[in-house]
Amino acid sequence: MSPSTFGSAKPGTDSELHVVDARLVGREPKGLTFAQEAALPLTSITAWELLFERLGVPRRKTGTPKDALLMVGGAGGVGSMAIQLASKLTDLTVIATASRPETVEWCKSLGAHHVVDHRQPLAAQVRALVPGGVRYVMALTATEQHFAQLVELMAPFGHLGIIDDPQTPLDVNAMKRKSLALHWELMFTRALYDADPLSQQRLLDTVADLVEAGTLRTTMTQDFGPLTAANLRRAHAAVETGRTLGKIVLSGFP
Repeated sequence: MSPSTFGSAKPGTDSELHVVDARLVGREPKGLTFAQEAALPLTSITAWELLFERLGVPRRKTGTPKDALLMVGGAGGVGSMAIQLASKLTDLTVIATASRPETVEWCKSLGAHHVVDHRQPLAAQVRALVPGGVRYVMALTATEQHFAQLVELMAPFGHLGIIDDPQTPLDVNAMKRKSLALHWELMFTRALYDADPLSQQRLLDTVADLVEAGTLRTTMTQDFGPLTAANLRRAHAAVETGRTLGKIVLSGFP
């Protein structure tokens, strides 16, 4: 199966061959292995759509920082791609969250201008960097845990985008005083509703161009080897710790 393809309205699979909608297929970037490529599509689409389509961040790079973006969970798969997109393609000051030395360094290596500790209250840390509050927030993990702090640290008329599934209801009434906007991002929405799926093909082709130009890099950090039951268990166990960097990939078959 090509590493740059997606199923449409189908659940995930560990099959060797899988039918996909050709409108969702993007070209492979040159210079990467299949494993390195496999780390890119899902996270690239999610990060791109959330940043540029849901949050409406202008795609421009003038060299003059204007607004700030806070990214909760910067060292994860989506965060690792979103940091690159925001720092390389926009005028945003990028603030990522991480809590361990290796994840802090990873976020900085991808282009984060600042890194704050999500194990500590976020509002005070972010306000120290951006006293007026941040205009954009990408809440990529543990949104219900950080929600009150996120509302506090945001600037009036700001935009909050989330991708996870909060287990407890969010108090969206708390957003009213600042006239904040809430945005959901699910990369499968286009396939589920046949809503301009070709836009994701164009997106993937653009990402391939940016990879080949050296603007973006793969976020693969570990290749667990062939797709076997044992390796799948290892990979799932690693992801479930919540302490992985970038993307784990399984490549090939026995």
